[in-house]
Amino acid sequence: MTLIRRYGLILASTFMLVQPAWALFGTTELNNRMQGLQQQVDALDARLGKLEQAIQQNQSMLDLLKEVETLKAEVARMRGQSEVQMNQLDTLGKRQNDLYADLDQRIADLAKAAKPAPAADAAQPAASASTDTSPVAGGAPQSDLLVESRSYEGALALFRDAKYAGAIAGFKGFLKDYPDSTLAANAQYWIGYSYYALKDYKTSLAHQKKLVAVYPDSPKVPDALLNIATSQIELDDMAGARKTLKELVAKHPGTPAAQLAARRLAALK
Repeated sequence: MTLIRRYGLILASTFMLVQPAWALFGTTELNNRMQGLQQQVDALDARLGKLEQAIQQNQSMLDLLKEVETLKAEVARMRGQSEVQMNQLDTLGKRQNDLYADLDQRIADLAKAAKPAPAADAAQPAASASTDTSPVAGGAPQSDLLVESRSYEGALALFRDAKYAGAIAGFKGFLKDYPDSTLAANAQYWIGYSYYALKDYKTSLAHQKKLVAVYPDSPKVPDALLNIATSQIELDDMAGARKTLKELVAKHPGTPAAQLAARRLAALK
C-alpha cells in the first residue's frame, strides 16, 4: 500500500505540474486567434482606407473636371467679349476712314458740279449772253448737290454723336430723296451699322445684306460683309459667320476688311 500510495502521489504531483501547461497552451491558442483576427481587422481597415482615399481622389477629379468646364466657359465668354471689343476698335478706325472718304467724295462731287462752262460757250457774243439761261440751269444741279450733301452730312453727324435712331431716320430719308446718289451705298451701310450699335443684330444683318445685293460693286461691300459676320457671331450663328468671313477673304483679298476677316477666322477655329 505504501508503494501504491507513493505512485499515487507521484501521479498526482505530475498532474499538478502538467495542468498549468495545458492551461498555458489554451491561452496561447486564443492569443494566436485573436492576433489573427486583429490582422484581418487591420487588413480590412487598410482596404477601407484605400477605398476612402480612392473615393476622395475620384471626387477631387470630378470637382477638377467641373472646375475645368467652368473655366472653359469663362474663357469662351472672355473670348467673345474680346472679339466684340476688337471689332469695336476696328470699326472705330474704319469709321474715321469712312468719314474722310465721304468728305473726299463730297468734295469731288462739288468740284465736278462747279466746273466752269466750256470755252466755246464763253466765246459767244455778249448780246446772246443776255438771253443765255445756261448759268441758271447750271445753278440748279449745284444747289441740289449742296442739299444732298447737307442731308447726308446731317445723318452722319447724328451717327458720330451716337444718336443712332436719328441717324437711321436721316439715312433712310437720304436714300428716299437721293436713291441714285454716289453716297447711297454708304448711307445703306451706316443704317446697318447703326442698328448694330443699337444691338438689333437681325435688322443690322438684313440691311447689310441689302447693301451687298443692291450695290455689289460698292467699295463698302467688304465692310458690309465684315459687319454681317459680326452680327452672325452676336446671334450665335458661328457657321454662318465662318462662311461669310471666308467669302470676304476670297472675294476681296487685300482689303482691310479681308485682313480683319482672316484674323477672326483664325480666332474662331
